[in-house]
Amino acid sequence: MEKLVAPIAVEVIGDHELRVTFKDGLVGDIDFTGRQWRRVSAPLADPAFFAQAYVDPEIRTVVWPNGFDLAPETLYERAREHQVSGPSDIAHAA
Repeated sequence: MEKLVAPIAVEVIGDHELRVTFKDGLVGDIDFTGRQWRRVSAPLADPAFFAQAYVDPEIRTVVWPNGFDLAPETLYERAREHQVSGPSDIAHAA
């Protein structure tokens, strides 16, 4: 089982796209275009609401003002699929 790597920053880069930075230095883009938003996540279908994403330091993941959050493990796996930079990039830049 992999260790939990918490997101430390999130940037909205498209109507339903996030760039997430994790504590280990991994930065990756996650595209939610086409996702069916239902129930508590339904407000995220509106790009203006989606753009209100932020990292909650208490629960250590990406959340929205209505309380909807995404599992950090899922975010990390999705971000690894579309890396902008990896953990070693930050270590070598220092």
